[in-house]
Amino acid sequence: MARGLEPIGVIDIGSNSVRLVVYDGAIRSPTPIFNEKVLCGLGRSVATTGHLGAESVARALAALTRFRAIAAILRVKNLRAIATAAVRDAVDGADFIARGEAACGTHIEILTGEQEARYAAEGIVMGFIAANGVAGDLGGGSLELIDIAADELKSATTLPLGGLRLIDTTGDKIERALPLVDEAIARVSWLQAGKGRPFYAVGGTWRALAKVHMEQSNYPLRVMHGYTIPTKAALDFCDQLRRAKKLTQVPGVADVTRARREVLPYGALVLERLLRQLEPSEVVFSVFGIREGLLYSQLAPHERARDPLLCFAEDYARMRSRSFEHAQELCKWTDTLFADATLTETDDERRLRHAACLMSDIGWRAHPDYRGEQSLNILAHASLGGIDHQGRIFLALAVYYRHTGHNEGGDQLSDRLKAVVNKRAQRRARIVGAAIRAAHMLSIGVAGVIDETPLSLEPGRLVLTLPATYAGLDGERLRRRLDSLAALIDRTAEVRLKT
Repeated sequence: MARGLEPIGVIDIGSNSVRLVVYDGAIRSPTPIFNEKVLCGLGRSVATTGHLGAESVARALAALTRFRAIAAILRVKNLRAIATAAVRDAVDGADFIARGEAACGTHIEILTGEQEARYAAEGIVMGFIAANGVAGDLGGGSLELIDIAADELKSATTLPLGGLRLIDTTGDKIERALPLVDEAIARVSWLQAGKGRPFYAVGGTWRALAKVHMEQSNYPLRVMHGYTIPTKAALDFCDQLRRAKKLTQVPGVADVTRARREVLPYGALVLERLLRQLEPSEVVFSVFGIREGLLYSQLAPHERARDPLLCFAEDYARMRSRSFEHAQELCKWTDTLFADATLTETDDERRLRHAACLMSDIGWRAHPDYRGEQSLNILAHASLGGIDHQGRIFLALAVYYRHTGHNEGGDQLSDRLKAVVNKRAQRRARIVGAAIRAAHMLSIGVAGVIDETPLSLEPGRLVLTLPATYAGLDGERLRRRLDSLAALIDRTAEVRLKT
């Protein structure tokens, strides 16, 4: 585990699923080391009967018993358990909590709707940089909405619009759900504040919708967090899905689990009606939600202030690179290139470049012929926070080019990923990859060399200065790599020996 951290576990008892997630530690960019859910459907009949179903309770208690055993094996000392809408609203909720605490061996906190919304919003803050929009967490029993402005949590509302609740209330007649959804959303007086801002979609049902959309659009990156759909496209997609006469014939739906599939049309309906009222700029899907928000709430202020992407990159470099110190040196060594006016970068582009430098050597143990391809796959699909899909693809391509240089053939995924990002990002990825490639030829991946062999930019020239101590490193292969880098920034490479 990163930095010798103690694992922390969260049991989330929702209206549809009961889940255990164990994270490597209470840090700004936590990595799940175990994740298991059981679709119990606790909220399936609460709206009409007021009670949790006996079969659902039995499944949930069995899951909690297993989760207790798993937590013991993983030596989880800090285990938190929370319950949401179904247990909160059920007449027999208190009885279930007593039996559930005996099963999982820890206190179960029943969250209020406001607490649910707040934890969901803090999950968004944990997963995105400078989150600014409206977050919606759709569960089986309720929908939590909260306004997030510059990482501050504003207005919050809980609505009885969970998928299982709507199925129960309407007798599984989706046309009856439409007026219920519209009426509930119309009561949210502050919703107009979300106009023109992103809508962050949280919850398993909406993630399943995104999965179907990815399949239909043949999207090359099967990563849910940060997946973005323009509002109009999301409206059209939701309308198509909820009106489908045979859901199983909709492309991509077959990949959704049967238990989740039944609530898909209702999730599509709620999202569609919400987007029409909200009028956001786009829909951004998040895998960070209530569990991550609970974890975030326990972080110290200094840990919250850390950059989640660079936090992950530093920890990953420590675990997978030959030299973490060398990875840090690469950040400074490449700063010289991008200090030039022709290669100006935004603050976000700078942090992405530094992340690429930090993780540039994670594939060193692989066979040389496959280091680029394997590194690309790892970074394209890593459990990253604080990064959108454009940034994720840049990061993957930069490290891919660090290994392959201009020999880009043979990897279909890299070609598909390149089609998603703009030309500027592609060019920057090539430059960063070429710079790291040259640096490794110079330093052999050992710390302390590139700090004494600086790059500098002069009119028309990229200059590498070698002190006498390292003069013997000059050679044909190093010069070829410098030539490749210089050509990408429209300069001629020069090696100067310092006497």
